[in-house]
Amino acid sequence: MIKRITHKGESRIAVYLSNEPIILNKIKGIKGRRWSVSKKVWHLPDNKEVIEELKRLFPELVKEKSKTINTETDVSIFSTKSKIILQINKNDKDIEFIKSMHYSSWDHANRRWIIPNTVENFKKVNEYFGKRLKSGTTISGIMPISTNTTIKNELHIYEHVKGRVKLIFRYNTDLKGLIKQLPYSNWDIDNKWWTTVDSDYVLSSLRNFCNENKWEVKYFEKEKSKLQKRIGPEEVMNYRKCPNKFIESMQLKRYSKNTIRIYVSMFEEFINYYNSKEINNITEKDILIFLRYLVIERGVSSSYQNQSVNAIKYYYEKVLGTQRKFYFVDRPKKEKTLPIVLSKEEVSVLIKSIDNLKHKCIIMLAYSGGLRLSEILNLRINDIEKDRGVIRINAAKGKKDRITLLSKNFLVILQEYFEIYQPNEYMFEGQKGGVYSAASVQKVMRRAVKKAGIEKNATIHSLRHSFATHLLEQGTDLRYIQQLLGHESIKTTEIYTHITNKGLDKIDNPLDNIEL
Repeated sequence: MIKRITHKGESRIAVYLSNEPIILNKIKGIKGRRWSVSKKVWHLPDNKEVIEELKRLFPELVKEKSKTINTETDVSIFSTKSKIILQINKNDKDIEFIKSMHYSSWDHANRRWIIPNTVENFKKVNEYFGKRLKSGTTISGIMPISTNTTIKNELHIYEHVKGRVKLIFRYNTDLKGLIKQLPYSNWDIDNKWWTTVDSDYVLSSLRNFCNENKWEVKYFEKEKSKLQKRIGPEEVMNYRKCPNKFIESMQLKRYSKNTIRIYVSMFEEFINYYNSKEINNITEKDILIFLRYLVIERGVSSSYQNQSVNAIKYYYEKVLGTQRKFYFVDRPKKEKTLPIVLSKEEVSVLIKSIDNLKHKCIIMLAYSGGLRLSEILNLRINDIEKDRGVIRINAAKGKKDRITLLSKNFLVILQEYFEIYQPNEYMFEGQKGGVYSAASVQKVMRRAVKKAGIEKNATIHSLRHSFATHLLEQGTDLRYIQQLLGHESIKTTEIYTHITNKGLDKIDNPLDNIEL
C-alpha cells in the first residue's frame, strides 16, 4: 500500500510493505528513496515518474487515495494569564503571521507556538484564524491583560535547558542588578529574558529578594515532552556496524577505549539514520538534517551533539582524508551549569548507608581522591601508595599522569577489603575478574543516594565535585586543587568558586554601614 505523507515539510509517498527481500530491493532501486527513522517507513519523492515506476514494479498495488491537504487546518488555542498557546499544522502562511507578533517563540519540546497574552495579540489571533479556532478552546471569556501589567510585582522562574532557569519579570533595576551577580547570568536579547544556573543558591537569592520587596514568586516546571528514543539495531532494517577502518584508525592514533566506544556509537547512529544510503554519498545537507533531528526529535544535550559532530568529522576528515569538509557545521554552545555537590554531612550519611564492604570502598575512594569513574575502574592495586598517602593515576583523561590524595580513614577499611576480596590486579574486579563494570558502580551510587534519603540528583561524578568544593572551603589553594583533579586549565577548576559560600559571611553589606 502507498500513501501520501508530509515528512519534514516535504510531500512524500510512504510505502508500506512486507520484509520480503525481493520487494525491498525493488524499492531500493527507486531514485530518491529514504528510510524514515521517526515514521518507520520507506518513503519516495512525490512525482509522476515515481508513481509510474511503482505501477510498473507493482501492478497489483493497492493505492489509498490521499486526501487533499487543506492549508487552512484547524487551530487549537489555549491561554494562561501571561501567554497564548497555539498548536497548528505546519503552514508557511500561518507561521509568517505568528512571527510578525513581538516576542512570539517556538516551543521545540512541546511543538507549539507561544505568544504574549495581550489585548492586541488577542484581537489579531481571533481576526486572523477566525472560524479555524477549535470550538471549546477559544480564549473568549478569558480576559487578556496588557503587557505592562502581565507580571506586575511577580517574578516568573521557568525551567529552561538542563541546569538553567529563565527569569521573566517587570523591569526592576534592583532585581536586574542582583541577577547580573548570579553565576553565568545571561540576557537573551532575542527573547527578552534573563537566564542563569538552576541551583539552591540562585533560587534562594531570588526568593529572598522577592520576600524583602513583597514580590510574588511563581516557579514553572518544564513539561515532559515525548522525545524519540535512539533507534536500536532491532528497529532498523539492515542495521550497519561502524566500518573497521574507522576503529583501526582511532586505535593507531592511540585514542582511549572510552573515546573509541563513544565515537563508534555516535557514528553508528548517524549511518543508520541514512541506512539506505552509501556512507560516502552522504552529503553535508544530510548531516545538517541529522543534527537537527538529534536536537528537535531526540532532544539530546549540547555535549551529545558535539560528540556526534566529532565522530562524523573524524570519519570524513581522518579516515577518508577530506579537507575539513564539515568544519563549518554549526556547533551548539555548551550550557553553563553548576555541578551537583553534596555537603560533608551528606557524604557521611551516604557512606554510612552502604553495608557492602566493596561498595563502601568504591564510594570512599571516589570521594577521597576526587576520581572520575574511568579512573576508579582502571585503578590497579599498585597505584595505591600507602606509605606516601597518595593515589597514582596513570594515563587519565588527556593521557596525563597525576597523583591525588589518599585518606587515612580509607586506609583502615582498605586493609579489611584486601583481606576479604583479595583482588589480583585491579582495585575493584568483576565476579569473573577483570575491570569492574561502570554500570555496576553507577547502580551502587544510585542505591546509596536513595537509601541515604538524599534528594539531590547526585551521581558518582558528584563525589569528585564535592571533593574539590570541600577542599576549597578548607582553604586549599585553587592551583593545588587543579593538580589533584588533573584539569588542564585553571578556568575549569574555577567553577567551584561559584558553588562554595566560603567567606560570604565575612563580607559586610554596604547598606549596613550607612546611617539611616
